Amino acid sequence: MKLEGIEIIFNVLNETAEILQAELSCSYLEALAETGENLFHEDILQEELSELTTKRLKKIYSEIALNQFTNEQIRKGYQLAILKGMKDSVQPNHQMTPDSIGLFLGYLVNKFYENSKSLSLFDPAVGTGNLLTTILNHLTSKEIHSIGVDVDDLLIKLAYIGANLQRQPIQFFHQDSLQPLFIDPVDAVVCDLPVGYYPNDEGAQKYQLKAEDGHSYAHHLFIEQSIHHIKPGGYLFFLIPNNLFESTEAPKLHVYLQEHVHIQGILQLPLSMFKNQQAAKSIFILQKKSENVKAPKQVLFASLPTLSNQQSMGSILQKIDKWFAENKN
Repeated sequence: MKLEGIEIIFNVLNETAEILQAELSCSYLEALAETGENLFHEDILQEELSELTTKRLKKIYSEIALNQFTNEQIRKGYQLAILKGMKDSVQPNHQMTPDSIGLFLGYLVNKFYENSKSLSLFDPAVGTGNLLTTILNHLTSKEIHSIGVDVDDLLIKLAYIGANLQRQPIQFFHQDSLQPLFIDPVDAVVCDLPVGYYPNDEGAQKYQLKAEDGHSYAHHLFIEQSIHHIKPGGYLFFLIPNNLFESTEAPKLHVYLQEHVHIQGILQLPLSMFKNQQAAKSIFILQKKSENVKAPKQVLFASLPTLSNQQSMGSILQKIDKWFAENKN
């Protein structure tokens, strides 16, 4: 992939976002959302700008045509601008899932749905949409109806604009995913689980995985909500903290999973990906129980090497192929 394409996209977004940030007295990320809207609509939508600023923006936008770039070039250029804006953001939930994980999750979704020409895909903590669009950009052989939900108004706006720029028709809902969701059951779920406590104790009451005392774990409730909204036999791909089964609430989670899903695999991500080893994560693959679905003969366990190590990754992919041949007939 040409770096020039990614750089051109980033430079246009960055320069115009900085102009809008100064003129509108807003944050860089808010200005990025504004300029993304302009770029998509090929127009300047902010009526309060000075004539000089409008002319400057028009000149910069006129030098770029989105249809000359691939979806991945647009996604990566936009992602770089978001990452720049996030450096100023202090919210810990504003963390983007690394590209290499998104690519690997795309590979896994494709593998588990090899025989499906179309599927519905749901991310209940979509954030800026980077994980979802990474997967969609690599599942081009399938017709995918995708849905993203997030409680953060700025993140969901950035996700919606990124999807428009990449011409990905994703349905977005701005709401708390742990409140009732008005969506049809989906074929598959992908989610980088938000880890922490859910502050809404009343809202947690309807969940089996609620805590008996104090706040419930949001990540446990997200797992339950996802299982509730997936079709029988559907697969769920979660990024989970490595210590998921070490908390005081873990026994309850274990019983719940045994009742509702078959565990398909746990793939531990390389520790080198995480600055803090306490924050290390694994990919957790589940299948919702259904009459015609059997548990795998054995669960797929693997520790992934550094994802850029092609030789080691090659042997892991062979291991996954072998597991599919033995367990997925």
